[in-house]
Amino acid sequence: MAEVGIFVGTMYGNSLLVAEEAEAILLSQGHKATVYEDPTLSDWEKYKDQYVLVVTSTTGQGDLPDSIVPLFQAIKDTLGYQPDTRYGIIALGDSSYTHFCGGGKQFDALLQEQSAKRVGEMLLIDAGEHPEPESESNPWVEQWGALLK
Repeated sequence: MAEVGIFVGTMYGNSLLVAEEAEAILLSQGHKATVYEDPTLSDWEKYKDQYVLVVTSTTGQGDLPDSIVPLFQAIKDTLGYQPDTRYGIIALGDSSYTHFCGGGKQFDALLQEQSAKRVGEMLLIDAGEHPEPESESNPWVEQWGALLK
């Protein structure tokens, strides 16, 4: 089964809750999964030939939460080309804002630019429609986990 690092960007805890639920689902499927609440580049590099799942909310004008900005910058400034990285993204946001799920979309764009391979589609969760984001993320994680080798 696969090893998955779950990297969290959160302001108020919703992304962490989604990540913890994802960890439990992946473990129940037989995968090895670990949540990183304050992720570092060295945490990320442990999964360069495994899988990463980024679970992040969006702040301000489509920005990443402070807890994940250092990781994002380190990946951008240090890693560059990472074709062996396979990833998924769960983005939380509010569609009443202009840059809906901008944090997750930024992360996806960076990883695409670095030739990482996205597994499945990115999940965009609208807080306005789904006040309990895990109701949307849990079925998605079950399907995503089934795609991992």
